[in-house]
Formats: sequence, C-alpha cells, structure tokens
Amino acid sequence: MNQIQLILTPQQAADKQQIQKAVAQQLHLPFADIEDVRIIRRSVDARQRNIKVLLTVQPVVKGISDNSLPPATPAFSPDYLDVHSAKRQVIIVGAGPAGLFAALTLLEHGIKPVILERGKEVSERKRDIALLNRNEGLNPESNYCFGEGGAGTFSDGKLFSRSKKRGDMQRVMELFHYHGAPESILYETHAHIGSDKLPSIIKNIRETVINKGGEIHFNTKVTQLLIETGNAQSLNTENKATGVITEDGTEYLGEAVILAIGHSAHDTYRMLVDNGVRVETKGFAMGVRVEHPQALINRLMYHLGKKEHGANKPDSDDDLVRLLGNASYSLVTQVDGRGVYSFCMCPGGHIVPAGSMSDGCVVNGMSASHRNSPFANSGIVVEIRPEDLTRPATLQNLRRDTTLSRLNTFDGLEGLRFQEYVEQLAAQHGQTPNKAPCQRLKDFVEGKPSKDLPPCSYLPGVVPSRLDLWLPPVIGKRLQQGFRDFDRKYPGFLTNDAVILGVESRSSSAVRIPRDKDSLQHTDILGLYPCGEGAGYAGGITSSALDGINAALAIAHL
Repeated sequence: MNQIQLILTPQQAADKQQIQKAVAQQLHLPFADIEDVRIIRRSVDARQRNIKVLLTVQPVVKGISDNSLPPATPAFSPDYLDVHSAKRQVIIVGAGPAGLFAALTLLEHGIKPVILERGKEVSERKRDIALLNRNEGLNPESNYCFGEGGAGTFSDGKLFSRSKKRGDMQRVMELFHYHGAPESILYETHAHIGSDKLPSIIKNIRETVINKGGEIHFNTKVTQLLIETGNAQSLNTENKATGVITEDGTEYLGEAVILAIGHSAHDTYRMLVDNGVRVETKGFAMGVRVEHPQALINRLMYHLGKKEHGANKPDSDDDLVRLLGNASYSLVTQVDGRGVYSFCMCPGGHIVPAGSMSDGCVVNGMSASHRNSPFANSGIVVEIRPEDLTRPATLQNLRRDTTLSRLNTFDGLEGLRFQEYVEQLAAQHGQTPNKAPCQRLKDFVEGKPSKDLPPCSYLPGVVPSRLDLWLPPVIGKRLQQGFRDFDRKYPGFLTNDAVILGVESRSSSAVRIPRDKDSLQHTDILGLYPCGEGAGYAGGITSSALDGINAALAIAHL
C-alpha cells in the first residue's frame, strides 16, 4: 500500500485510532478496513498558533495489503564477515562515529579494522566525566571530547543532518537501530537518542567489531604517521601511508589509514603538520551557550497562553507540552556579513564542560533521552571565515594580548590557534579548574554587569563576568546584534532570566585535511583517508558516520 501523508493536531497524532481514522477518511474506506498503520516520518510544524503534526504512514488495508506491517527492525540485516584471518587490514585512528561506522563497513567487505582510540572505553569514560562535572579535574585523554564514541556520545546524541547529498542517511539510522537505538529514530525528522542511551549502543557496536575479528585499542594515542616513498602514479604523489606509531612506540601497519580524529584533536593536527602532512584553514563558528528556563522556550515556540490552538485545544498548556515534548528552536540571522545562528539546541538539557585542555574553558550542551530538565540551552555562534584570520583589520579588532603573535603564523592552523586564544580568555575570566564565566543575557546585550546570576544547569559552577568586554569584537558585537534580531522574531527571548556562558568554540573543526573528491585519499598521500568532523568533511554524528562509511567503501573497492 502506498504511503499516506497526514496533517493532524497534536492530540490526533498521539492517538493511533485517530491516525487510522484519518487514513480511512483520506482513502474513502470504512474505519474497520484500516487494520494497522506504521509511522514512516514524523515532524512538528509549530510556526503558527495552530500547531500541526505532519505524518507519513504506511497503512495495512483489509483485503488489499499484507496481513502485517514490515517488522520494526531494519529491513536489512548487516552481513558482517569474520575477519580474524583476513588478508586485508586497515588502521582507523579514532573511535568516534566516523571510525566506528568505517569499521562496520570494512567488516561487510571482509577487511579487518584496527581502531586506535586515545581515550577510554565508554564505561570508564563515564567516571572521568563525573569527576569533571564535580570540578575535580580534567583527564586530557578522557573527557567530553575524547573516548569511545567521540564527542557526540555525551553531548546529546542528535541524529540530524542538513546535508542530503552525502549518501544513504537512512542506513546510518538503521545501523544505529540495529545496535539498540529506539525505532523512533527511523521516522522522527529530528531524531534524538540521548546521552543516557548512547553509551550502550556504542558498546554494542564495539562488540560487533571485536566478535567479528576486528580490534579496538583504547588508551592508544597515535603520535606519528608512517609514510613510505614509492612509485605511485596517481594523485601526482609518491608518498603512501602504511601505518602509524603510537605513544608507547608500537607500530600498527595496514594497507590504508583512516584518519577519523574528531575536531578537538589539536595535538594530532600539529603532529600531522610536523610530519609534513598538508592541512588547510577552514571556516568554523564560535560564540557562547545561552540557557533559558525551558518553560519560557515552550511558551515562545508553542504560542502558549494564546487562545488559538486549533479545534482540539488541549485542556492545558501542560497537555500540549506532554504531547509534543519540550520545545526546541532554530535561529539564524546575518550581522555585518557573517551568519549568527543557533547550534546544537538542547531542550530539557544541561550545559557541560567540553574542553580538552586545562588552560581553556569550553562549554557545550547535552540532553538525556527524556529531555526533562527545567532548562533549555543552545550554542549561539558567529561564522568565522578563513579570511577573517588573515586580514590585519580583523586581527587589530582583537584584544591586545601577548599571545596574539601566535595568530600571525599561517600554516593551516590559524583557526585552531584562534579557538585556543578565545578559550584561554574564557578560562582567565572564569575560575579554575572548570567554573565558566557567565552573564545574564540582557545585561550582555546592553553592556552591563550582572550583579547576581539565576540558577544554571552547569554543574561545575559559574562566576559573574563581563563577556561583553572580553569577547573579541568580531564575535561579541555580532552576538549582541544577533540576540536583538532573535528577540524581534520571538519577543521575550532577550531576557535577564536567561544567561550566557563562555565559550562555545568546538562547534566544528577549524582545520580541513585536503582529500581527492573521487578517491577520498589525501591529495598528497596515497592510502591516507581523512574523514569525519576532524577532517573538516562532516558536522555531527550522522554525517560523520556516513563519511566514515564512504571512506571504508573507497578502500574496499580498490
């Protein structure tokens, strides 16, 4: 039976019988003939006061369809081959989504993956993150950035990508579902697993890799890339990656190296440059994390307190939130030729310490699966383009500081150094080890000190700070105007009931590792496959996973 598209009220969409009635009406059939429905896609349109739920469903019709719907499990079952004795072996640097999904794909082609992860396995990583949240110190190799599953494991678990051209995104969802994610990720437009659920899924992926003969080595930091000079004719290069050396001196050799390092591996970028591997400055974004009471965001986004909510008006505003979940938002504006936009919005979430270096302060957001905290937070970031880091006028707008001389070195790491510079500013205006600088939102926009601070979800704690005075104007001034623009769209968004914390600096990689668009190998080095966020070719869990799949497929088809 063909898929049916429905536009329903939140109340109708929450009731399976109401969905079946809507299908029957659209097909001009008796209700009794609709034996079952399966949701294929679900999204919420809250742009108007009459909020609608958009459903795509597959019905079972008496006498026409099969007697049962397709099973809830994925239609495919991955065919992972045993690679204990495989002749082909590939080294994967990093156990984030790009590295893990590359490994799963190699298994399907009978190639042995050997994953080298600088951090700890996910259970041990939890303990280091608990210490970090209690302000008891940062483990530079095991934190919100580094460890099994990558940065996404403990920073929300959103499975959403705006890119539709990278490949089969649905396969990524099906693989997550195969390894334990809820079925809802197969049809929710903005799918979300939750940081409380992702660790067990990541562990299941690990067990698949190991049970089929792959290897995963934790606490194993790569410190050197092995490059062999040969007679390769393609890509105009004679250099070929043959393996890596780790911190303890161990060599791992393979026919190729997949570089899936993640966007926070600053020391690895420097290692690549020292090894003669060319990298490039890439556009990225930096800003702050803003936190509102979730009730305020619900009121703004769901038009609560208004009279019109459609014919089937809920008994109360609480009923609407119960049906739809806590509200999220997506905001974007242009200020002085640069985008200012929301990033990684976490309804019912928490702000977390997301740095990887002891001399910087970095914040990010996460939500558990139920998204039920009383706070809503989001990164609000400003677009930084490569030319912004090379123009003298831009550099003159930065605060005068002895560290600024580092920003005048142009080797492909300019953006990385700018990230570190602003993170260090945040640490100087916070309180060691992890208390973050904080200011009420309206005070920030109006250039006023905050005499006190409201409750905040950031567990290590906050200290009052004039972010309007120390953020580089290329960021701070644009943020101030951006918040004014957002308040015009949603009056009440700009309020002193909200706070901003500094800084949100790891929204994406500031470095791109160049690769050939067809072979996906580094443009100068055969056998080296940069992929994922750290290589500058993805922006989140799903796109990183898919980029890892594509790198593995390129190797498999050699």
